Amino acid sequence: MDLNFTETQDIVRTTAREFMARYYPKSLVRELEEEPIGFREDIWKEAANLGWLGWVIPEEYGGVGGDFLELIVLLEEMGKACFMLPFFSTVICSLPILAAGTKEQKEELLPKIAQGEMIFSLAFTEPSATYEAAGIETKAVADGNDYVINGTKLFIHDAQVAHSFLCAARTETDKANPENGITLFVVDAKSPGIKITPLEAIADDKQTEVIFKDVKVSKDAMIGEINQGFPIIKRLLEQAAVAKCAEMMGGADWMVENCVAYAIERVQYGKPIGSYGIIQSYLSEMWAEVGIAKRLMYYAAWLVAQGGPCAKEVAMAKSLASEVYRSQTRMGVQIFGGIGTTREHDMGLYYRRARQAALLFGDPISMRERVAQEIGL
Repeated sequence: MDLNFTETQDIVRTTAREFMARYYPKSLVRELEEEPIGFREDIWKEAANLGWLGWVIPEEYGGVGGDFLELIVLLEEMGKACFMLPFFSTVICSLPILAAGTKEQKEELLPKIAQGEMIFSLAFTEPSATYEAAGIETKAVADGNDYVINGTKLFIHDAQVAHSFLCAARTETDKANPENGITLFVVDAKSPGIKITPLEAIADDKQTEVIFKDVKVSKDAMIGEINQGFPIIKRLLEQAAVAKCAEMMGGADWMVENCVAYAIERVQYGKPIGSYGIIQSYLSEMWAEVGIAKRLMYYAAWLVAQGGPCAKEVAMAKSLASEVYRSQTRMGVQIFGGIGTTREHDMGLYYRRARQAALLFGDPISMRERVAQEIGL
């Protein structure tokens, strides 16, 4: 694996930084946190015009035809800026459509995603809050040429602005192996029987409860084969976990850069606080932790991009990135002192996001358990 950025990756990173500086100040982040919808149509269109929404979508479907590693570079910059728009949800949902959708589904859905005309939300987790197959209790029952979906999805991001859901539902019960009998559907968010309720979350990241009550979807809305959805989901969760690591590492980068700058400029007892041994120790440790976590994240992302087995490496990366990001923000508060604990300071934006992101697509404990399983324990 070549750890150097390619020319395209450098362009993506530079363009993203310029975009965030121009369109996405921290004042806007705070505004979006306070709004029920938390969406800006003009910024969304600008992102679509840059090709970001269709970055990994082939050119034949209106996308850029870029690769997963370039998407990771972009997500890292988004994490650094606390980007809140439903980019993550939409792009993650496009990957199973690309991998397992029919030609007709790809031709119908992918160009709309690439052009910013269709926002997706992943309707996977339920009240059990697990990413394991056993947590899927929402049922889809055949009814002629349709399926009728009933169940509750919880902690669902961006449902309040979504045009469609990528919904995992159980079409057959197999107690011996819960991974059997799960099917993926594309569900119109405006379908009768869908109720969306906003949830309060520590990161103000627009989580919702989504209730499906007698929601009808056509058999043509099925992604992949009947009862064979979980292998697609497993791959999606690996991709999403690494993508979330990229966001976290972007936030951790912001933390280190701003803590170093503050330690240089903040004078206490006649000299910069960065000249004191304890602060130097904090910052050196932060720098090293981020460097290690980022390298593991990029290795996992490279494996994901290759399309081979990577469950162990993804779990290692997600566990470490979650712990490092939380540690970085905790140390950041120590370095900044009282001002870092205020709602008005940018530190709080990252502190809250670090604790929320750690739980998404596998918390550190479950990720370490997966590593243990992968090494035969």
